Amino acid sequence: MSSTALPLFRFGIIADPQYAAIPPHAAMDRYYANSLAKLAEAIEVFNGEELSFVMTLGDVIDRSFKSFDDILPVYERLRHEALFLLGNHDFSVSAGHLSEIPARLGMPSPYYSFRRHGWRFVVLDGNEISTFAPPEGHPHRALAAKMLADLQARGERNAHPWNGALSDEQFAWLGDEIAGAAAVGEKVIVMNHYPVYPAGEHDMWDCDHIVALLAAHDNVVAYLNGHNHAGNYGKVGACHFVNFKGVVDTETENAFAIVELHPDHMEIRGFGREESRTLVY
Repeated sequence: MSSTALPLFRFGIIADPQYAAIPPHAAMDRYYANSLAKLAEAIEVFNGEELSFVMTLGDVIDRSFKSFDDILPVYERLRHEALFLLGNHDFSVSAGHLSEIPARLGMPSPYYSFRRHGWRFVVLDGNEISTFAPPEGHPHRALAAKMLADLQARGERNAHPWNGALSDEQFAWLGDEIAGAAAVGEKVIVMNHYPVYPAGEHDMWDCDHIVALLAAHDNVVAYLNGHNHAGNYGKVGACHFVNFKGVVDTETENAFAIVELHPDHMEIRGFGREESRTLVY
């Protein structure tokens, strides 16, 4: 095997377990309680591989802060580092718990970045401007209500209360992270719960703004997300936009992936309903 055939490193991806100890929603094909067994199955596969980390792309739970007590212990079986980002359903908890979600998931902050093997991973909080995540009375909640009303008035397809946007501060931080990575020769992978491309009803309210920023920098090779459980894929400029399928969907079929990074391409090995892809950069 030539050296180019060996990946630089690998990591695991899980999207939307949306666990809750509740009956399934058969019409939506969502089996909330079954996500514990599916997650355990995915972890068994991950533990058989050399991985740098495993990222869950949001919606660890479907509802109730107590749901974390059932699903987070399953992650303790993982022999690799478990990393998280925030999804909309993670905030389907009582108001008193809203500010506790990042700490409950062991996150350093609602959005953050980290480096692995000369690559930079930028983790966004797509719920920052939303009608559900900010505490009652927070200016971000009022701003979200206005943004949503404007989108609805224009008839935009992503004008839904279960989407959100980045604050100006977080957007500027994203730009700084990308520029900082470029200055030291790092390729960038951005991760978020929400899609931004191709256009669809699950997209961030400020998706065009985000896509324009990512496509303007050729060191940004990929944007990885969940939220749209059907999955999706698109490309703008040098950036691949990969929407991973949701674990919670279907009674028994799983959906997760192992991503292998090579100097010139990314290999996504899909398991269960997740598709395998070779993405060149």
